[in-house]
Amino acid sequence: MKAAILAGGYGKRLRPLTETIPKPLLPVGERGIIEWQISWLKQHGISEIVICAGYLKERIVERLGDGSRYGVKIEYAFEEKPLGTGGALKNARHLLENEDIFLLVNGDVLTDLNPLKLVDALTEDYITVIALTPLPSPYGIVQFDHKTWRITYFAEKPKIKDYWINAGVYAMRPTIFDYLPDEGNMERLTLPVLANQGLLRAYPYDNCTWFSIDNHKDLEEASKIIPNLRIFKEY
Repeated sequence: MKAAILAGGYGKRLRPLTETIPKPLLPVGERGIIEWQISWLKQHGISEIVICAGYLKERIVERLGDGSRYGVKIEYAFEEKPLGTGGALKNARHLLENEDIFLLVNGDVLTDLNPLKLVDALTEDYITVIALTPLPSPYGIVQFDHKTWRITYFAEKPKIKDYWINAGVYAMRPTIFDYLPDEGNMERLTLPVLANQGLLRAYPYDNCTWFSIDNHKDLEEASKIIPNLRIFKEY
């Protein structure tokens, strides 16, 4: 089974770092984001990886090569212009369409969730399973007695388990390519269509560590936590 990594974005919110370094290579501790992802996939038995690269793609190829230094096989699908997440994945069709199932990972996600659970959840009635994680609050919360206003509880940036968000990790069947746009984001143009047709399934992970690296603060926080996760300590 192969995994594809969407690694073509500009990373505008991480400028000026991304003016010369593609976002997937930004350091989290001593490794780039995508290097942590490769380690994570390898730990789960995924050794064939397709990288959908666009912006500063030469830097990505220079760092990762054919994957042999990481003990994996890496293939590339290059964007000559920005295609969006849907178009970028469709651009890699020739490398993935012969798989029964493949994994897809957003290039800015770092996590210790087990992606093979998505594969198990992808029964024949569905085309795609999406990993979900509880909404992380950007703020600490305070609970209080609404009659007396007495504060009863503090929680620092809790996970809000009444709401779930797309964790940016998927298991997919190749029939997904029939639903993808040539250009545009699958989150807007493809996933709602699959949901309306009953072809999209969720798998909630309520106890995993998960980061989406969107800004400089995310880089700092992930650098403190990701290198110390058990899955990477064992790698």
